[in-house]
Amino acid sequence: MSRYIVIGAGAVGALLAAQWTLARVPAVLVARGEALEVIARDGVRVRRPEGDDVVEVDVVGSIAEARPTLSDTVVLAVKSQDAEAAIATIAWVPLDDGRGVVADLPILTLQNGLAAEDIALRRFDRVIGVSIGIPASHLEPGVIVSPARPVIGVAWIGGYPASLPSEEERHRAAFASALFGAYIEPDIAAAKRRKLIGNLRNVVGVFSATLEDAELAERLLADEARTVFADAGLTVAPPSRDASPLIIGDVPGHEPGHLSTWQSFARGSSSEVDYLSGEIALIARRHELEAPLNAAVARELGALAARGGRPGEVGLPPEFASGVPARTRSAVRA
Repeated sequence: MSRYIVIGAGAVGALLAAQWTLARVPAVLVARGEALEVIARDGVRVRRPEGDDVVEVDVVGSIAEARPTLSDTVVLAVKSQDAEAAIATIAWVPLDDGRGVVADLPILTLQNGLAAEDIALRRFDRVIGVSIGIPASHLEPGVIVSPARPVIGVAWIGGYPASLPSEEERHRAAFASALFGAYIEPDIAAAKRRKLIGNLRNVVGVFSATLEDAELAERLLADEARTVFADAGLTVAPPSRDASPLIIGDVPGHEPGHLSTWQSFARGSSSEVDYLSGEIALIARRHELEAPLNAAVARELGALAARGGRPGEVGLPPEFASGVPARTRSAVRA
């Protein structure tokens, strides 16, 4: 059985390593800093509605310490904004069995947004995108809240830029063993565009706004993104009819509803907004379109992150004041 080398000990990476350990799927977690110290000493604490699991996972401080071999698979579980640095760090590390380098292994990219697969493809020949939905949260090292049952999340898996049938099914089975609803996706890029539209909820949650204003902002951002994708000729996967239902339970002491972008700002860590609303702005600019709402969000939250701001410190940008979708096609340039 292939061993999974999980890069990143946040909500997704630490939880995956714990779930695979519980399922007896070989896995090693690559962590750093306080997360490495806490997990090496105490294991990963997974807080669930039915109680806590403390899982002693195999954890190391670098991919070299994991002693990778040609039979392993890399799982990139860092945030989108950290993908480039992480891939550059691991790609050319020699395999412990002397049969190549880490870039010769297959890599699973679990990031939100659309950038990670191309970043990986610069170094890795076998890239398998994973569009992952998981209501887990992570606010302190080594502790993950996982409130969903009977499955803990959903994963759509597909080769990039084209299907890799020899890889996809075994990874789907591994995610299923970790209690994910897991499905093979024939067009993973289209599935990630679908997920990106949904992830625009994440950025709205960082602003101070009434529930009514936040819901309107979410709709306007999503509508703008759909229009940009359509005008740019980029396919968006339809809603999945096969996804397993996620039943969210109560975890004592945990306040639900704070999504991953909110969590990043609350921890004072880097922000992935450049790869959410910023990705929509990028596509619009490349195709001479306009995306004023997503561009305004990326600008406002980029500035908030740069000054170390926290959730709730700023209101929605003034571009949302009219409450109507902005025009997306730009004027033809002379």
